[in-house]
Amino acid sequence: MQTLERWQEDASAWALPEQLGLGSELRRVKELLAVWIDGCDPEVLPMVERQLSARAKYFRPVTVLACHRAVTGDSPPDLVIRSAGAIELIHNVTLIVDDILDRSRYRRGQTSLHCRFGSLPALMVAGYISSAAWVLIADDARRVRLLAELMQRLGVAECFQWRVRRHPLGVEDWRSIAAEDTGSMFETCARIARDDDRLGRFGLLLGMLYHGCDDVADVRGTAALGGGSEKDITDGILTLPAAIAIRDPQTAVLFRQGGHEVVEMLTERLTASLPEAERVLDRLALEAEEEALRNAAAPDSLIELIRHTRALSSA
Repeated sequence: MQTLERWQEDASAWALPEQLGLGSELRRVKELLAVWIDGCDPEVLPMVERQLSARAKYFRPVTVLACHRAVTGDSPPDLVIRSAGAIELIHNVTLIVDDILDRSRYRRGQTSLHCRFGSLPALMVAGYISSAAWVLIADDARRVRLLAELMQRLGVAECFQWRVRRHPLGVEDWRSIAAEDTGSMFETCARIARDDDRLGRFGLLLGMLYHGCDDVADVRGTAALGGGSEKDITDGILTLPAAIAIRDPQTAVLFRQGGHEVVEMLTERLTASLPEAERVLDRLALEAEEEALRNAAAPDSLIELIRHTRALSSA
């Protein structure tokens, strides 16, 4: 079995597009978005610029481009470039909403949009950006439907995740949550890249892997910072380490209790669950690799995406 060490070679998000040979394609996406930003209403332009012009990894558009390349080997047509741009816009909508709900003060090294301009303007700009995503792909009914389904799935996933907070559920329950949360976004990236769904499950697994690596990295950060990244713990959110740790009845009681007073104890127990969590992530990475090898004519870029994502748990 492949282990974490295989995936931990340098995988800088900033260098990834060039490593995949997608630098020129991503520049086309950025140019598309820059033109749209320039045409925004002056009332919202400063907020749109702040949200979309900050340094971003563009991992989701890169996934769209990589999936197209892996199946066709061709340069992406304008529709795929617009689809990648639409995905990046929707991703930013989710970031704005998440920052408001999480009361996050910073995003991408600068003050978050709602802290700089206020919650109401930030929410209105999220809607403004969201509508632009549909305009970019308005001439393709299938892609419009995929984006609409994505927004519905994300909404349902967030509601479900909140409803079952502090419930001591298991790893299979976590997989279901990860599939409909981050997994649905990357599944859509894979499906919107092509006129067929052959890489849909690959995208789903890649997103679940991303979700799980983020869960593990958050616990490492919380432990290292003495509780500095504790919101999932206080809210009782079912992360991958939590799903493993709460198999222990005493830990399950603490998880149900939640709140700041149990953060230190839960952090210790979540940290102890990380080796098993890493093994779960190794298996997810293997599942994703098998899907790539089975469904892509040139899977190398997809394997690199998996490698890059798998390394995130140690960040």
